[in-house]
Amino acid sequence: MDDKRNLEHTLNELFGARRPTSWVTRERPKIDRIACPWLIRRFVDPHARILYVPTERVFETAEREAAVAFDIPGARFSHVGELCSFDAFIAQFDLTGDPGLSALAPIVRGADTDRHDLAPEAAGLHALSLGLCANFTDDHALLAQGLVFYDALYAWATRARGERHDWRPS
Repeated sequence: MDDKRNLEHTLNELFGARRPTSWVTRERPKIDRIACPWLIRRFVDPHARILYVPTERVFETAEREAAVAFDIPGARFSHVGELCSFDAFIAQFDLTGDPGLSALAPIVRGADTDRHDLAPEAAGLHALSLGLCANFTDDHALLAQGLVFYDALYAWATRARGERHDWRPS
């Protein structure tokens, strides 16, 4: 099955014909809860609706809104072993063939699980994500800024990763 058909198959399994899709997770996103909506909107459903709610209301909101819960224990898209929710989305939507996502996965995983040894960029992503969260109290404003952030990281991974910056004034 090709990538597009596999994507549609998984979407139909989760949502039937309902589009745009709806996704719900815990409020006050930082790393995975920004990276996953970015992946959803860029690779799965550009019009997806993302809901942030208190932890104890995630599953009831998912039921009421016909949304899929993510990044919370018991959700289909969540941490498994050493892998984070971003990894679960890549695997379940069969996006493993995208070289940019393959480059981003260990960075997101390292930042989200405090394993900065997984990728040199993980510590930077962690710091920037915490700073972004400190600057925005509205989760959707935070998401909007985070989407730009991950677009830039993906552009680096796909078009600028080998570029060096070593200018030194004399």
